[in-house]
Amino acid sequence: MKPRASSYLFVAPYGLSFLTFIVVPIGTAFVLALMQFDLTSRKTASFVGLRNFQEALADPYFQKAAIATCTFTAMMVPILILTGLAFAVGLQAMRTGRNTIRALLFLPGMFNVVVAALIWRWFYDGEFGYFNFLLKKVGIPPVHWLSEKTLAMPSIVGMSLWWTLGGTTIVLLAAIQQVPKQLFEAAMLDGASSTRIFARITMPQIRPVLMFITITSTIGAFQVFGQPFLLTQGGPELSTRGVVQLIYETGFNQYRLGYAAAMSWLLFAMIFAFVVFQFMLLRRSSD
Repeated sequence: MKPRASSYLFVAPYGLSFLTFIVVPIGTAFVLALMQFDLTSRKTASFVGLRNFQEALADPYFQKAAIATCTFTAMMVPILILTGLAFAVGLQAMRTGRNTIRALLFLPGMFNVVVAALIWRWFYDGEFGYFNFLLKKVGIPPVHWLSEKTLAMPSIVGMSLWWTLGGTTIVLLAAIQQVPKQLFEAAMLDGASSTRIFARITMPQIRPVLMFITITSTIGAFQVFGQPFLLTQGGPELSTRGVVQLIYETGFNQYRLGYAAAMSWLLFAMIFAFVVFQFMLLRRSSD
């Protein structure tokens, strides 16, 4: 057997998996988005073109879900990046106990979203929650963390931050540790302050990793589903129901598969536009 022919055998398992679980579902979703496909209707599926997209863009529920998704992303990503970077710099400066702190930070990320949400539902409970127990100790009345419209989304962001901070911190710490020590030593010999070293050496050196973390965190934030679904079920007043939850409810509760597929493509367009803008902004700042 020729080497070139045998190489295809090694690639074939991944190629078949990619075709089966990525290409085929994407193609199916694209076809569904162009069709009126309702499992609760006696009418057969029919081609409707862009009508599902037009209906979604004019749908107030989709608009509200898009606003909730963008709000979560705008709150979550900057806090996650800044907090993760602060922890990474702090861990890099530690001489003892670094591995212990790193393990404790990474521990919440080992839980799946259901376990994490159940823990934080107890924390946020209006009557018996841990946070309200602490507030009661200092004479502050209980707070309805998940049932007040102004607090529900920040509460979800707080839980998400606790759940994902460890991974972000570890990646940024690894990037900082890869910066050549000679650069720091030369800067200190020249009398540069810690702030100047961080701004002039650390940040430029870790910018590619920071760009990667920012983009992947943005994509993940736009796809948020488990946290609001388990903590608030999208309430109060649908203020925390994101686009993914709306797609899930439309496709699997209302059985409007074509309309749900169209909304999924609109979500993809939102993510793509936001990521391209973010990438261009980060690339411009690095020039």
